[in-house]
Amino acid sequence: MRRVIHSTVVVSAALCAFHGANALAAEKITILVGGMNKLIYLPPKLTENLGYFKDEGLNVELQSQQAGVDAENELLAGAAEAVVGFYDHSIDLQAKGKEVASIVVFGLVPGAMEMARSDVAGQIKNMGDIKGKTLGVTGLGSSSSFLGQYLASRYGLRTTDYSILPVGAGNSLIASLKQKRVEVAWTTEPTTSLLRASGDARVLVDLSSVDGTKAALGGLYPAASLYVRRAWMEAHKAEAAKLARAFVRTLQFIHTHTAEDIAAKMPVDYYGGNKALYVQALKASLPMYSPDGKMPEGGPETVLKVLSGFNPNIKGKHIDLSRTYTNEFVNQVK
Repeated sequence: MRRVIHSTVVVSAALCAFHGANALAAEKITILVGGMNKLIYLPPKLTENLGYFKDEGLNVELQSQQAGVDAENELLAGAAEAVVGFYDHSIDLQAKGKEVASIVVFGLVPGAMEMARSDVAGQIKNMGDIKGKTLGVTGLGSSSSFLGQYLASRYGLRTTDYSILPVGAGNSLIASLKQKRVEVAWTTEPTTSLLRASGDARVLVDLSSVDGTKAALGGLYPAASLYVRRAWMEAHKAEAAKLARAFVRTLQFIHTHTAEDIAAKMPVDYYGGNKALYVQALKASLPMYSPDGKMPEGGPETVLKVLSGFNPNIKGKHIDLSRTYTNEFVNQVK
C-alpha cells in the first residue's frame, strides 16, 4: 500500500512540475527591438545584462529586427508582447484603428542624423535639395521615413519629388552609401560615428541633441520607447509594472555611470571592432536618454504635429494622445 501511495505522490509531483514549467513558459514576454545594437535602443540589452529583468521575476526574450516597423507588424500579429521602437508608431496606428501605448520612454529625442553622401554633400545643403534623389530609410513606414518625409516637406517637397529606399541599418546602410544607391540616409549611433570617421558621409540634419531636435522639429520628439498593445497592458498590469521598474532602474544606471562603465556591460560585437569609437558615440548619446522613463511634457503634441505635416492618414483626424502613452507604471517607480 505504501508503494502505491509513494508512486501516486511521485506521479502527482511530476505532473505539477510539468504544468508549472508550462505555466512559466506561457508567461514569457517577447520584446522585439528595432535594431538591438543601435545606441537609441541600448536599454533592453543593458537591462538584460544587468540582471534587472530577473530581479523582477520576468522571463524576457529580446529579439532584434532591422526596423521598428517590422517589430510593429509582429506585435500586431501577436508574435510578441512588446516592442522597443519609436513612440510615433502609437499615433500612426491609432489613425489606422489600432491601439498601442508607450509605457516607458527611453529617448527624449530621435538620437539620429540625416547624413549626405560625401561626394554629393556640396550639392545637398538641406533636405530641400533631395528633389530627384534617393532617401535611405530603415524600412518603409518606419519612423526614419516619417521624419525624413517631414523634414523634406518643410522645404515644400512632396513624397513624389524624391525616392525612398529601405536600406536597413548598420552595415547594410553603410553599403548603400558606398554603392551610391542613396544620396541621403537616416543613421543612428554607432553608425553615425563610423560614417563620420571614414569620411563617407556628412551631417545634414542633427536630431541627436535636444537643441538640434528643437530647431528641426519645434520641440522635444520622444522617440525610443517600450510600447505594447493596449489590450495586453490592461490585462497584464503586474507585468507592465515590473517592466517599467526594470527599465527605469536601467535609465538610472545610465545617468549614474560613465560611458566606459556602460560599454563594459554591452556585448563585444556591438563595438564594431572599435571600442574607443563606440565609447565616444555612447558618451555623446547619454543626454538623449530619459532620466525617469516619463513622457516629456509637450512631446506627444510635437510628434502629432510632425506626422500631420505630411501624412494624409493623420492630417485632420482626431487623435486621442492620452491613449497613445501612459506614465501609470513609471510613476510607481521610486
